[in-house]
Amino acid sequence: MTLARLAARHGVATEFSPPDGRTVPVPDRTVVAVLAALGVDAGTPEAVGAALAEADRADRERLLPATLVRHTGGEPVRPPDGLPAGTRLRVTTEDGAVHEGDWAGLPHGVHTVDAEASDGRTGRSTLIVAPDRLPDPGPRAYGLLVQLYSLLSTRSWGMGDLGDLRELVSWAGRAHGAGFVQVNPLHAGMPGAPSDPSPYRPSSRRFPDPVHLRIEDVPEYAHVDPRHRGELDRLLAAAAELREGVLAKGAPVDRDAVWALKLRALELLAAVDLGPGRRACFHDFLAERGRPLEDHAAHRALAERHGPHWRSWPEALRTPEGAAAAVRADPELAARADLHCRLAWLTDQQLGAAADAAREAGMGVGLVHDLAVGVHPEGSDVWARQGDFAAGMSVGAPPDAFNARGQDWGLPPWRPDALAAAGYAPYRGLLRELLRHAGALRIDHVMGLFRLWWVPEGSEPTEGTYVRYDADAMLAVLVLEAHRAGALVVGEDLGTVEPGVREALARRGVLGTSVLWFERDWDGGGAPLPPEAWRAGCVATATTHDLPSTAARLSGDHVLLRRRLGLLTGDPERERAADAAETAEWLDLLQRLGLLPEGPGDEEAEVRAVHRFLTRTPARLVGVWLPDLVGDRRPQNLPGTWDEYPNWRLPVAGPDGQPLTLERIAAAPRAHALLRTVAEGVGARTAPPGARAV
Repeated sequence: MTLARLAARHGVATEFSPPDGRTVPVPDRTVVAVLAALGVDAGTPEAVGAALAEADRADRERLLPATLVRHTGGEPVRPPDGLPAGTRLRVTTEDGAVHEGDWAGLPHGVHTVDAEASDGRTGRSTLIVAPDRLPDPGPRAYGLLVQLYSLLSTRSWGMGDLGDLRELVSWAGRAHGAGFVQVNPLHAGMPGAPSDPSPYRPSSRRFPDPVHLRIEDVPEYAHVDPRHRGELDRLLAAAAELREGVLAKGAPVDRDAVWALKLRALELLAAVDLGPGRRACFHDFLAERGRPLEDHAAHRALAERHGPHWRSWPEALRTPEGAAAAVRADPELAARADLHCRLAWLTDQQLGAAADAAREAGMGVGLVHDLAVGVHPEGSDVWARQGDFAAGMSVGAPPDAFNARGQDWGLPPWRPDALAAAGYAPYRGLLRELLRHAGALRIDHVMGLFRLWWVPEGSEPTEGTYVRYDADAMLAVLVLEAHRAGALVVGEDLGTVEPGVREALARRGVLGTSVLWFERDWDGGGAPLPPEAWRAGCVATATTHDLPSTAARLSGDHVLLRRRLGLLTGDPERERAADAAETAEWLDLLQRLGLLPEGPGDEEAEVRAVHRFLTRTPARLVGVWLPDLVGDRRPQNLPGTWDEYPNWRLPVAGPDGQPLTLERIAAAPRAHALLRTVAEGVGARTAPPGARAV
């Protein structure tokens, strides 16, 4: 009981409830390990008692919590309750103004509160003042969902890039009235090869990956020294071979090979003088990004010399402070760090150009960027701010109906106490960077703003526990930063969702995610949910990057794929029959609603009917999975596989598996028919028939 009290004080669960309603106790050793990661010794009964006594003492002496949260738009902004009589409060706003007494006029922002009690005690707190909720999403809109690496054009260097993204948004917006394009996380990947192809386990979530650069669009490309032009031409030829290997020969996307070519090309471009105007722009970027960019660039430079795993580097380099001194003292390291700063700047510029193209194409929302749930333990984010992450812990998921063994994602979690002590500065900085060129932000596993499943190192995922975060503060920071950027927020709230989470998100204006195949009347027998019963505050889609494409779902090909890979847990024929019955239920509903006038059996008509159904729901946004435009049957990611399937490496392809370029996708009658169906359903403006921008 005493251990449970201590755990509760630190937001650590000692039991949890799976979807079946049972209560499962958490092993004491897990609780002790998690508390240790939070800096609390609970290894013996005496240590537990001492930790509780220390927590009680700290509560008595503390005037203010580390972070205070207030919202405008409802109740007036008030000082905290429970302070000793006579306590003086002074608020210094983020722009330097000082407020004493009345808090009603405090502006939105991240301010500092200083308290002084009559007994001489003092305290300081970060005050986050945020709007009550995000702005209304505006008119209904639809858009495309795409994994950028999978979208190759005739100009790509073996994988989709930011030039391809710019062309896609221009075509989708101008020719088909799309309101947004959502991309996978473009976070900086881990250095070194072979790299992890998953965009959801990056080195840094704060900075983008220059592997996405369109080399020919870098201004310095046109001014490369003639002595280097021959080498650049050879790189272009090698890039063309990579592209053709993917498009013509069916090879998977080879990110490492693409990056090797691009890095050498960028080294040649870096030798070109920027000129006074661009040099000033670059220096502004460096000044605005400050120490976080310096640390990220130093990590990249050191990884090139010592390998990607910073825990194996010379001891002096295992902290940013020691590394900074080493970089300053070594001209070669300093030059490499400067190069990586420049690559971050170039990538930021091309992201901005893609966002500008979306606005110019008439997109009401524009680019939707994706925030991964965490980062690689050997990446630059963890290295640069080691105290913010829980050492020896990994984020995952508890056992559920889909995975009896639970999941371990290999992502170290943020420490909630460290976030609060820092006034949520790491989180604020991350959001600000991602929202620079975003009309909306998708948050993967948005439930992580409330709690995360921590798995101690060396333990099975079943032996983890939930650790709670201050959801009020996490949401306030999110609303504040999105409000400043004028952006929407979409939360991926699929899977096991704690009661009250969706309601809390909706109160703040965060849209959810609703996938057709999961939308059933679970309280009334499990029948497909009619369109009018769907929630309005969501992005409605037919699938996601972790699920089968619509054509694969309708045809049952996804069951055959899992059978071929040995992933089916039950009798194959029974699972195939169950899947066919589920699909038949949906097709029957589509017919009864008059959305499938052609009748079942015509795959293209069925795919259009599924999306026509989505437009009949009240969902504010409708997302169309780009591979569905051309009947692609292959999932981009097949959970539960590693080497058995080329996850995160497949180009968009037609029904026959033949990869298709962006140009061919844009010209495909099937794509035009589906986009016309969706645009008409949401009332989007469309260009005259035959109009094209690609």
